[in-house]
Amino acid sequence: MTGYRQLFRTPEFTPLFLSSAAHTAAQTVSGLALGTLVFQATDSPLLSAVSMFGPSLAQAVGATLLLSGADRLAPRATLIGLSLAFAVTTAAVALPGLPVRAVLAVVLLGGLIASLGGGVRWGLLNELLSGDGTYLPGRSLFNVMSGLTQVTGYAVGGALVTALAPRPGLLLAALLHTVAAAVARLGLTARPPRATGRPSAAATLRTNAALWSSRPRRLTYLGLWVPNGLVVGCEALFVPYAPDAAGTLFACAALGMLVGDVTVGRFVPPALRARLATPLLLLLATPYLLFVLRPALPVAAGCAALASVGFGASLVQQERLMALTPAELGGQALGLHSAGMGTMQGVGAAVAGTVAQLTSAATAMTVTALMSLAVTAGLALAGGRAEGTGSPAGRARSTTRG
Repeated sequence: MTGYRQLFRTPEFTPLFLSSAAHTAAQTVSGLALGTLVFQATDSPLLSAVSMFGPSLAQAVGATLLLSGADRLAPRATLIGLSLAFAVTTAAVALPGLPVRAVLAVVLLGGLIASLGGGVRWGLLNELLSGDGTYLPGRSLFNVMSGLTQVTGYAVGGALVTALAPRPGLLLAALLHTVAAAVARLGLTARPPRATGRPSAAATLRTNAALWSSRPRRLTYLGLWVPNGLVVGCEALFVPYAPDAAGTLFACAALGMLVGDVTVGRFVPPALRARLATPLLLLLATPYLLFVLRPALPVAAGCAALASVGFGASLVQQERLMALTPAELGGQALGLHSAGMGTMQGVGAAVAGTVAQLTSAATAMTVTALMSLAVTAGLALAGGRAEGTGSPAGRARSTTRG
């Protein structure tokens, strides 16, 4: 397997990596600051959860209307424009006196913009790492970066929110988005789109239908979206569960994700890795069952870290998705994964927040974790039936490329 150090010798990998790191840091700091700001203003677990992860719901609209741009727009210009748009929307929600409704509206607009970003970024990464066996370690390294950045971002963001107020954290996030745009402008080259034609809603729907037409791909997408999204609903309740220590819980969860990504991406042999998706998804939800006992902060932090090791399942599933997808559709396939995952994270946050509104944050986390486990079990059974009827991935690949 390609070593992490070797990846930085690939032209343009480093600027894309650094720009993505600034983007992730901005999202981390702004999410914690925004969730705290809304919870302080409303005392509502539902609105706090939706403010942090609800923007992802807007990605469902973007996945329907905008995703064809992932392969049909110039990557550098698009990444620059998206980062600047994020800077503007993040700075806007920091305005003093802005009503909560207006804050949520601006944040949802940011979610719509974000629906295009995943396809452009991961499509470009797939293009840069076009050699055999290099996409998985490359994506693993990006996930490692994301984990480290989130650990740092939640620690810094939590300190800012505690020592000052949420709004300085939002302004710092806007600055980081601007840095991401500058790094992309200076470090990436202007390359043409991967596919011809104008981006349109019709082209987006047509390609999404083609991607969704394969049963192995459908099951892979559902495995990437639903269990993950429901567990993120558990994380969306960290602020109401521990208002003064939410940053610690988020940082521990990010640390666990880092461990899972490094282990799966660097140390697990391919033959074993292909069988780990379901066990990792079960691990992703199981520790949150203990929250029904309302554990103290050290135990809660340990549960969050252990559970997040299970996010390593997404690397296994993305590798399978790329094996099932024609190369010319790679950007939109990854964009559909990113937008669908974001959408389900928003749904998970809304579901968990609603249950918490009626019961408590601890109860809602347990209920949402049970739902994630049930979905994982159902998908495992469906995948087993598909293999039993003679629908292996190899045959799916040959039929979808034709």
